[in-house]
Amino acid sequence: MGDNLQGTVNSWLKDEGLAPRQQPDGRAEFHYLVRYPPGKNGHAFNIVHPKGRDLVAISSLTRVDGGQQEEMQSHADADLEGWQDWMHTIRTSLISTGVDWGLHVGGDKALGDGPLQAFNVSEPIWLDGMSKNALMQGLRKLWMAKLGIIHEIKHYYGQGSGKPGPVDDFKDKKGPKKPSGGDEPEQVETDESGTFGAGFDPSEWI
Repeated sequence: MGDNLQGTVNSWLKDEGLAPRQQPDGRAEFHYLVRYPPGKNGHAFNIVHPKGRDLVAISSLTRVDGGQQEEMQSHADADLEGWQDWMHTIRTSLISTGVDWGLHVGGDKALGDGPLQAFNVSEPIWLDGMSKNALMQGLRKLWMAKLGIIHEIKHYYGQGSGKPGPVDDFKDKKGPKKPSGGDEPEQVETDESGTFGAGFDPSEWI
């Protein structure tokens, strides 16, 4: 791999039909955006080599549909304990995947009475273990973790309205922009705009 890690990663991604797009990011040696799986239904993933770190981080953010958020809020209003149990299941499901994750939940944080508004997943690959297989398996692992939560949401809270709902945590920040197309409109809006750290806590890796 030598000193040309960026070129090697770029080549691997192109070989798999992922059409990497380089993103401006002052905190990264390189930052690519790809759609995985390839094709119109793929989701946006950030692949980043942070400056001063011997790792490459993969991350993806998913925004929950507005209609599904409304159903979640109705559930919480009618049966707070049942809603909290469902959220506990989501957390333990994410833990079982082995990926790093974070949840954006609305409402009162102390009470846990608001809907799930967004979630992110991430995976580091340290450079001494970097290979095409490690990179592609990392993307696949994160995709499967996302898909599991998306299907849980759809199963319990329906198809939704086709439009992403609000994310309270983004109100005072520059939130993620809507992609040009190709994501699952019933479920998610994926983040294509954020610099490194937008999809997960940057203190984890920087």
